[in-house]
Amino acid sequence: MSTNAPAISDVATAAEVQRDLGPQGRLASVRRFVRRKPVGAASAGFILLVVFMAVFAPLIAPYDPTQTMPADNLQAPSLSHPFGTDAVGRDVFSRIAHGARVSLLVGVTSVTLAVIVGTAAGAASAYFGGLFDLLFQRFIDALLALPLLIIALALVSALGRQSGFIMLAIAIGIFPNVSRVARSVTLTVKQEPYVDAAVSLGASQVRVMALHILPNIVPPLLVISTTLLGAAIVVESALGFLGLGTQPPAPSWGNMIGGSARFELQSAPWLVWAPSLAISLTVLSFNLLGDALRDVLDPRLRGSR
Repeated sequence: MSTNAPAISDVATAAEVQRDLGPQGRLASVRRFVRRKPVGAASAGFILLVVFMAVFAPLIAPYDPTQTMPADNLQAPSLSHPFGTDAVGRDVFSRIAHGARVSLLVGVTSVTLAVIVGTAAGAASAYFGGLFDLLFQRFIDALLALPLLIIALALVSALGRQSGFIMLAIAIGIFPNVSRVARSVTLTVKQEPYVDAAVSLGASQVRVMALHILPNIVPPLLVISTTLLGAAIVVESALGFLGLGTQPPAPSWGNMIGGSARFELQSAPWLVWAPSLAISLTVLSFNLLGDALRDVLDPRLRGSR
């Protein structure tokens, strides 16, 4: 009985994989995820809501986010202004909706760039090893010793405040984390029998990396990407708060908290709590979604929660 158990388990796993191939299987996978990880599913729903708000901001926002209306300055939240107005009469809800575009664009672009470069560099470092691996890891250690915000501040101050430079600065700051994860997973994957089999059959190193290693290190990188998205949004908001991010009058969650909002905190607290709540809930949702994906994608954690 005991000797047949692994075979039965393998057959069940194969059957489950076959069911997941079609649309119905994917829908069933989503249902299982919602049932087993309701917090992660709720977080994914909130992220989709933020994405929807960012994409359709011109249709959702009731006012122009840059239009000043001095007669309506510092209006408390009401039906006409759900989140109130700022010191020059701009609608806070409209600015949050349009500011979501900036935060998501900077976050997704910087993380995507960091994942592409960090994965390639980390996987190559682990696969080829030797002196290249030794020197590259010391470089990564030096970058990891610096806080992400400090790296971003230094690079933005040196390069400029344009959106492209902000994305590049954040990408450079989070690149070491991606590279370290990619290297760690690659060290494990390259010991697998199918990698040895591919090498013994004469596959080139590039082919082994592209077809046998990189596809099998995607799940851990997907998990860390969701967490780093939250970190990127926080850094972008911090740069905006310090006046180094998106420049007024264009709205971003960070520069909404900075500027005059700091001086109106006692008389108009909604100027701070509205964008702060948007940042906090979005970052929390990305972190919770990352935890849920880790539990689902990591075989060692399946069924443990």
